[in-house]
Amino acid sequence: MEAFYALATEDYHQLVLAADWADLLATHARDGGRLLDVACGSGKFPSALLQHADLSAVPELTYDLLDPSPFSIAEAAAQLRPPFLVGRELNLTLQDLPEDAGPYDVVWATHALYALPPHELDRAAERLVEALRPGGLGLVAQATSRSHYLTFYDAYRTGVRPATPYTSAEQVRAALSGAGAEVHEQRIEYATGTTDRAVAQGFLQRCAFDDGVTLEQMESAPVLGELLAGCRGPDGSYSFQHEVALLWF
Repeated sequence: MEAFYALATEDYHQLVLAADWADLLATHARDGGRLLDVACGSGKFPSALLQHADLSAVPELTYDLLDPSPFSIAEAAAQLRPPFLVGRELNLTLQDLPEDAGPYDVVWATHALYALPPHELDRAAERLVEALRPGGLGLVAQATSRSHYLTFYDAYRTGVRPATPYTSAEQVRAALSGAGAEVHEQRIEYATGTTDRAVAQGFLQRCAFDDGVTLEQMESAPVLGELLAGCRGPDGSYSFQHEVALLWF
């Protein structure tokens, strides 16, 4: 995970740079407002906000954490500082979010829905939309089908071992629209990279959720090896291209 976040922390930094978060949160969060972080992971997005954005004018928000992993919820809760106040700890999936959990002033899922089973995507989108109060702020930040995370995983599935494909931003947008949301899309592009092969290996292993495959095995695998060769510079360094859709609703 340390190797993964040596590069992936930039995902959340770029999200902070993509919007005026102080204004958005101050506008949409009322006194005693509530926020839901879907598939909160280890809290990298609120941590990035607290580090890179001036939130001093944002009113206090009760910050509910939803994740199937109790460990992730505990990790994310430990990152929260004012204006974010630790709220409910919802140890479940978005699909199972109780009907009485909302309404929330702010709901977001940042790089969180990749492993969502395709047959459950519509239900998850419905719960996401239903949890947001009218006039509230909703956001899903998800890599597009052209981005590193999805192109890499598709090549891994073809060249290393079969697995369920990741969910793309395009699929999430369609599901949100199908759930009745009016979606505005904003795209950001950036690159991450490293000259450290140990970091590259750990990052790619986490992208594949497979810590048993080495970088050398990935580089020599059919399909995946060709993709990685295109990410590798003459000096052996790696650069990964990202395209992320911010789906505001």
